[in-house]
Amino acid sequence: MAIKLANIALIVRDQDLALKFYTEVLGFEKRTDYLSGGSGGTRWVTVAPKGQQGVEIVLFKPGQYENPQLTYDLMAQCGRQSHWVFETDDCRRDYLDWMGKGVKFRGTPEDVPWGVQVVFEDLYGNQFVLLEPYGPA
Repeated sequence: MAIKLANIALIVRDQDLALKFYTEVLGFEKRTDYLSGGSGGTRWVTVAPKGQQGVEIVLFKPGQYENPQLTYDLMAQCGRQSHWVFETDDCRRDYLDWMGKGVKFRGTPEDVPWGVQVVFEDLYGNQFVLLEPYGPA
């Protein structure tokens, strides 16, 4: 059996605002955007860094489930630590670019044993690492 990671769901409060942030601010591209099940259905929206193949981020807004506690529990996860790492070829350049576009950072790029990194947040407080890895020794 062949298994691969295809999507990572990120809980958001507003899919349109999240889509705008990821595409217009971070420069990602929209991959899918459709409504399943008619006007009352679930909207499936995915984004990914331009040119990256494979894994896409699902901008997931929990819908109304039969059990309202499930919707509440899912929304309570919005803005929790994600531990995702986005790789770049120039952390300091991207930091300055995104800072100019209003992205919130939790510090400045710093040298660490594995590269140069800085933590940033999306609109909902979800945290990500922007990493410029050091090449092979």
